[in-house]
Amino acid sequence: MMTKCTLYPHLAEVDQQAQEMFFRLVDEIAMQEGVTEQLKATDQMEWVRRMNNIQNRATEIVNSKLIYAGQYKRSVSEEI
Repeated sequence: MMTKCTLYPHLAEVDQQAQEMFFRLVDEIAMQEGVTEQLKATDQMEWVRRMNNIQNRATEIVNSKLIYAGQYKRSVSEEI
């Protein structure tokens, strides 16, 4: 990939996919567990604790499914 000058675009694409997956997972898990703005307004420390826990879990999921396992979506140009 280095000789074809495709490494950095590939890494940028994987990074973008990882970020999108992370934010989607955080939103989905927070919604499932009832971590809302209402909780944030009434008990900030509980909200922070739960959001940190959710973010840590989302990071582990992204790392295991996307980064370590390499299950990222290949761009069309790479498949050709």
